[in-house]
Amino acid sequence: MASERSPKVSIVLGLCGALALAWGAGAVRQDPRLAVLCMLGALPGLALLWRGLNRLIPRSALRAAAPPDPLPTDRQHLLDNALAVEARLEHAPIALFRVDPAGAVAPLNANARRLVAPGRASDPADLYRQLAAQGVDQRGMIGFDTERGAERALVSVSALTLQGSAHRLAALMPVESELEAEALNAWRQLVHVLTHEIMNSLTPVASLSRTAHALLDEFRAGLPADVSADLVTALDAISRRADSLVDFVGSYRSLSNVPAARPELVRLGELFERLSALVDPAWRARGGRTAFTVEPGSLELMVDPGQLEQALINLLKNAFEATAETPNAEALVTARLGRGGRLRIEVADNGAGVPDALAAHIFTPFFTTRKQGGGIGLAMVRQLIHGNGGTVRHVKSVSAGARFIVSF
Repeated sequence: MASERSPKVSIVLGLCGALALAWGAGAVRQDPRLAVLCMLGALPGLALLWRGLNRLIPRSALRAAAPPDPLPTDRQHLLDNALAVEARLEHAPIALFRVDPAGAVAPLNANARRLVAPGRASDPADLYRQLAAQGVDQRGMIGFDTERGAERALVSVSALTLQGSAHRLAALMPVESELEAEALNAWRQLVHVLTHEIMNSLTPVASLSRTAHALLDEFRAGLPADVSADLVTALDAISRRADSLVDFVGSYRSLSNVPAARPELVRLGELFERLSALVDPAWRARGGRTAFTVEPGSLELMVDPGQLEQALINLLKNAFEATAETPNAEALVTARLGRGGRLRIEVADNGAGVPDALAAHIFTPFFTTRKQGGGIGLAMVRQLIHGNGGTVRHVKSVSAGARFIVSF
């Protein structure tokens, strides 16, 4: 009986019937009647083939291959909401971390994973320790080191209960770049107001001192010699100081009048060649050297070339002055892609370096440790780099000297 045959025998017989159908149809394709008879003769073979396949493949497998039954409307709605919330948390503009009862910290979304990935936080374990030390409902500012320098971030911690266990949810928002931008804008406005008001007062003082000096020359003959000499000295001092202050204030006006950047595609190798030709002779004249490296040599950047050159010149000028008493002084300028995919330009020297107590103030306008310094060199560097969409940070060097990193 066909029902007693094994599934394999039924499949073989079915295939034979199907082949007979194909051969007969090909042989008698000119006779429609014979073609119909061949099709009718193959039907038993096809039935055996179906029965064999049906017995060979378990019904459970057929049910598993079938599409699942749709969820009830209320359960489907809850599932859709849960997936939507998960997507929002994954792409939230803040970094989210979970702190379990034992104090272990784990990143929860893409921003958190990027923050502790290579190229960002230099010591993720230190960042985790700071987050674990934050209490529930605590808000504040924490700092941590990155490969681009020190970073500050706002942190807020909330209580979270998962499966009966008390956890904490830490939300972290790095704000260093935003704080720098706001500080720069505030300094720009302050410098603009101060220089405007000072110039309004200095201009008439300088003019009146010159007028008084001319009048004194006319009436000097009627004055005692000692009085005339004192007046000449006083008026000369007023005139010289007024002119000096005009020049001094004029240099600060440049901080509030930086033109908008005009970016263009710049090959860093060519830009470094121009810088080397400009600054290297002065270093070699006193027995030092400069070295410029681009890795790879084809690196390009959309930036205002004049403003980037000026920023790097200011950094190299600071390095030149900082290494004035250093034997075999050198400045190394390198450009490469960092581990986070950002372009980094590093300017390092082997001078005395920046004291830890002053590191937080070196970019502040008017701040200087040199008697002849005006305190606008590094402030101008930050202004120019920010205007081109980058950041500049001082990074503590593992060896002697100062180290600045410009990132784009």
